[in-house]
Amino acid sequence: MKKIKSLIITGALIFMSTAGVIAQSSTTTDAFSKSYQLETKSDFKGAIEALKPAYDKSSYELNLRMGWLYYKAGSYKESQTYYQSAIDLKPNAIEAKFGYVYPAYALGNMNEVIAQYNKILVIDPQNTTANYRMGMISYDKKEYQVAYKYFNKVVNLYPFSYDALIMYAWSSYRIGKKDDAKELFNRVLCLSPGDKSALEGLTALKK
Repeated sequence: MKKIKSLIITGALIFMSTAGVIAQSSTTTDAFSKSYQLETKSDFKGAIEALKPAYDKSSYELNLRMGWLYYKAGSYKESQTYYQSAIDLKPNAIEAKFGYVYPAYALGNMNEVIAQYNKILVIDPQNTTANYRMGMISYDKKEYQVAYKYFNKVVNLYPFSYDALIMYAWSSYRIGKKDDAKELFNRVLCLSPGDKSALEGLTALKK
């Protein structure tokens, strides 16, 4: 009899615990749903408020979402705080690191932007977005040899993709690889006939 009573009590405790998890899950799901609805109306502050009742500092998903909404609301420091929490919770995830870049860039903190891209590339050396953006940063800083290496990696992965291809061509030109640059600019013209930047590059090669 005691054994049966013990089983009943244990079962009741399990049921109560499960019910609590289900209720919590439902609250979180409802909060996300309402938040998305408000975001579609560009009510970012409302979308943030909708999530607060379900907010759990140990939730990667909630911190990631809050980071995005605070960024969209123009609260960049708060955005960074939530993105950093998401990064700390899942250090090997790259999406939160990409997210962190948005407020960091908006605040003009290029060192933080570069640091996040470098961390992404440690985890995923072939990541085309991080490689391309690091190439653009390097090119803007007139570090053409460095930019060339980043664009080279992207073009090896996507040989016929305009953005990386045109920048790879210009980087090749800047470091004196004129034959390669000519071939690359002509390849761009196959992808984008009459492309202004490619034509400018071919003209520059004739000087």
